[in-house]
Amino acid sequence: MAQNVIVPVIDLTSAAEGTTTPEYLQTALAFGSQTVFSARNGTDVIANTAGFYRIIGSASMRSSSGANISAVLQMSDGLSTKNVYALTIVNGSTDVSLSENFDITVFLDSGDSISAISDSADCFIDGSSRQVATVNGVLVNPSGFSPQ
Repeated sequence: MAQNVIVPVIDLTSAAEGTTTPEYLQTALAFGSQTVFSARNGTDVIANTAGFYRIIGSASMRSSSGANISAVLQMSDGLSTKNVYALTIVNGSTDVSLSENFDITVFLDSGDSISAISDSADCFIDGSSRQVATVNGVLVNPSGFSPQ
């Protein structure tokens, strides 16, 4: 018996998305699309273009003078700032050392930036960043990668 009703068929498999690349592979660092940063007793701007960024790295510091020492990842909208990561020695006694790894993803709107800040010559914050998606959420594949 014929029917004049159209019944849609929706394919919800991963193949219907247009790619079978898992998200964790899409966010991989690649030689041609990653940018290194390093701050020691100063500031290094990591990114200032709108979009999503994966930032990995480490912060290391040593206090032998009892001083406060900080390594910070700080976002700014041009008017105010917010710390999104910090490793700090507060009133460190003789020979206090800290080291910690980080792996975060941030979103920068138009006019936003993120920086690595070290406030001492005995404090290092180093790492690498890569844009993983545009401001509209369109994924940016690692340099040289073409999904099949």
